[in-house]
Amino acid sequence: MNAHIFRVFSERSFLYLWIGEVFTQVATNLFNFFLLFIVYQLTHSNTAVSGVVLSFTIPAIFFGSVAGVYVDRWNKKYVLIITNIMRAALLIFLAFMLNNVVMIYIISLLFSILVQFFIPAESPMIPLVVDKKYLLHANALFGLAIFGSILVAYVLSGPILIFLQPFKTVLLLAIMLLIGVIFISFIKPKYGKSAFKQENLTKLNIISDIKQTLSFVRHTRAISHSLFLLSLSQILILILATVAPGYASQVLGIPVLQFPIIFITPAALGMVVGSLALVNIFHNHPQEKIITAGIFLSGIAMLLLPFGSKVASRDIVHDINVYLPHTFSITILHIMVVLAFILGLANSFVFVPANARLQEKTTDEIRGKIYGFLNTFIGILSLIPIILVGGLSDLIGVSAVITGIGISLLVLGFFNIYIS
Repeated sequence: MNAHIFRVFSERSFLYLWIGEVFTQVATNLFNFFLLFIVYQLTHSNTAVSGVVLSFTIPAIFFGSVAGVYVDRWNKKYVLIITNIMRAALLIFLAFMLNNVVMIYIISLLFSILVQFFIPAESPMIPLVVDKKYLLHANALFGLAIFGSILVAYVLSGPILIFLQPFKTVLLLAIMLLIGVIFISFIKPKYGKSAFKQENLTKLNIISDIKQTLSFVRHTRAISHSLFLLSLSQILILILATVAPGYASQVLGIPVLQFPIIFITPAALGMVVGSLALVNIFHNHPQEKIITAGIFLSGIAMLLLPFGSKVASRDIVHDINVYLPHTFSITILHIMVVLAFILGLANSFVFVPANARLQEKTTDEIRGKIYGFLNTFIGILSLIPIILVGGLSDLIGVSAVITGIGISLLVLGFFNIYIS
């Protein structure tokens, strides 16, 4: 790590926010994986599991923007604390209701509603504890926490559930959220302190505030562009999740259950490495060039995903395999792991700079509403891969869909160069 990271962490409030973020994100992602396992064990129904997924996404559509309006009028530090305490209380209650599928759905829905209030307070806290010139570095470290927590949660979800059993697992997650509360309580915002008081003096009008936010987004190119890029980052992940079963069986020829460990793990590692590279290597590079590079990398990796078997069959690969031990022979799976890593790396190149720019171009009075709108936008767009991509994959094949996505990303990359 270079001096820039130490400078960011020397801001004690950011350090406390970051640690609180780690505990909260790991607990939240573990909870998501946990629910999928538990509901399937109770019902042995994929439809029932889909219900859990909907309980994650529907609250974003209906509560994201509204939550952002309220959060901008409240002390964001207290929002983070109270929502974590309430989520921990829900988990403790859930521990005694683990055999009731209906209660699991209800608690999952309430948990997700609280997340809608947590998100507009979370990232907007960064400019309140970090000087503007370090926003890129702080967001890279935040991205590291977010993407790293996904990897940690995925790796640990199975073992924790096996060793602790459901009851103790849920209590552990509640404890992790409360540990996050402890660190968040130490935060002392240095920047924009007066913003909370000023907003509270005005009369609350949710519809009017949402309209003003939409108008601000439409007329501020940097904001609308950043929102689009952050949405793209999340939607691409959802699309990959949607086509994953078909890609595993039709292209890779492997059991679907093996796909997450050999795809999600390298992709998450790529996100982590990309975040570190942004902090240590590319921190002085123009953000727009980093974002464009990320889009192009994503497009190229997506284009190559369906053709891993053809690459693995090339003469040059066979020649290399002659000199390698059998264990290290290059196969389609090795190529896919590398491409997954590149996709994760590319995703961080889009997510981190876009997030930093969004914070630079907004004030504390509107930042929560912007993130709330982003959450709603992602929730609505998340229905696209569920409805459209899955059907297209059945109709024209997974390879054709992935190729189309890759071409679209390359076109978007050229368009991004044109408008920048």
